[in-house]
Amino acid sequence: MDPSTVASEVWYGEESGKYSFVKRGTATVYSQLYPFEGLLNYTSAIIHHVRLEGLKLGKRYYYKCGDSSLKALSKEHTFETFPSSSPNMYPRRIAVVGDLGLTGNTTTTIDHLSQNNPSIFLMVGDLSYANQYLTTGGKGAPCFSCAFPDAPIRETYQPRWDGWGRFMEPLTSKIPMMVIEGNHEIEPQVGGMSFKSYLARFAVPSEECGSNSSFYYSFNAGGVHFIMLGAYVDYNQSGAQYAWLKADLHQVDRQVTPWLVAAWHPPWYNSYSSHYQEFECMRQEMEALLYQHGVDIVFSGHVHAYERMNRVFNYTLDRCGPVYITVGDGGNIEQIDIDHADDPGKCPSKSANIPEFGGVCHLNFSSGPAKGKFCWEQQPEWSAFRESSFGHGILEVINSTYALWTWHRNQDIYGENSSGDQIYIVRQPELCLMNIGDVTPRTCSYSSPQCSSSNQCASQGVQYIYLFSLLIIGSLCVILGELWKTMFFW
Repeated sequence: MDPSTVASEVWYGEESGKYSFVKRGTATVYSQLYPFEGLLNYTSAIIHHVRLEGLKLGKRYYYKCGDSSLKALSKEHTFETFPSSSPNMYPRRIAVVGDLGLTGNTTTTIDHLSQNNPSIFLMVGDLSYANQYLTTGGKGAPCFSCAFPDAPIRETYQPRWDGWGRFMEPLTSKIPMMVIEGNHEIEPQVGGMSFKSYLARFAVPSEECGSNSSFYYSFNAGGVHFIMLGAYVDYNQSGAQYAWLKADLHQVDRQVTPWLVAAWHPPWYNSYSSHYQEFECMRQEMEALLYQHGVDIVFSGHVHAYERMNRVFNYTLDRCGPVYITVGDGGNIEQIDIDHADDPGKCPSKSANIPEFGGVCHLNFSSGPAKGKFCWEQQPEWSAFRESSFGHGILEVINSTYALWTWHRNQDIYGENSSGDQIYIVRQPELCLMNIGDVTPRTCSYSSPQCSSSNQCASQGVQYIYLFSLLIIGSLCVILGELWKTMFFW
């Protein structure tokens, strides 16, 4: 259990069996300490972190890890680095999963995902569900506090993390898994500590992107800039995360990385009863900033179902808003969510869905079909597609304009035509050039009959183009008129 007794080494090279380089890193252990009788303390096995530097972009490497002095090296693994940041280079396939856990459904999800042969794996929170393994008896509990009102603490059965890591190794040993924390990673323990396992087990490029926290960071993969945000740390506009996000967005060069993709655990837009308006405070703090900078796609989990939104801003259809997608359907232990907030009798009370971090900002809608109500009485217009099935998603960025999003359901026989939902996401930044500094919602969708060149519905950028054109035409008319009068007088 002493990290100093074993080395942390990675031997790697560009040819199989030839390891021209070696890097040494650090080792650590962590403990989960329970302040209640009957809950046994846990100390992890040794966890190693090694940072490889100077890797070539878009290159395949072969590696072994372990301690060469003890002749304890792993078998050979291989991985491929990201392509260079360019509007013409993109990861082959981007897999997106949330709320995975370790169940039979998890196995199907990962089997299907692996067949898709992705080059990057976004894990949007709630990874192992170690924090409610024993108390649920291995069965789903849709409401923990309801099912176990006398439980002093979620027992955070830490060996579940070890089993989950071994289960994921065939995938994560060859492609990068970029993670963000969820509520099931909080795992509170004695002394007010939390996220101990998450912080010890996962390394993220926070330092490289100017973040001072492992809970939020960004990175590039080809022509895509990814922003991973933390919902369980301060997200207020006066806080460090917001300041970092503002600076990160400001330095993004859309000529180099045209696509801007964000991810965090709890969704802002959600028509299911579960977690309905739960993180409304976070939306009110951060949504305008993401909108101003033209974020294209947002991935979240938390709700154990699938839902894809139309482009939306401030609960209003908006051609310049992101496409929000909820993929909290990886296979978790808590079963699938099936109730919609707009179903008769399924609208949750405002005392429900209290976040595990942050304030409560539940609101009634002030306009539109749900005006004056807490819940819609029909599927919201911003909710394009929803289904209560386990599955995973694949994003294939084709070029700087088009990306193909496909959601695969676990119950389907996996194959090329097994998609449960599929759509091309189209970037049209020329329609949204006026977003910086302007957070007024544009209330028209492309299919809206009211969406025309009228002052009521034309986007501000289009209005300016029309105005500029009219000024040119008017000036030409004046010039031609003066020429005509001069010619006639002569």
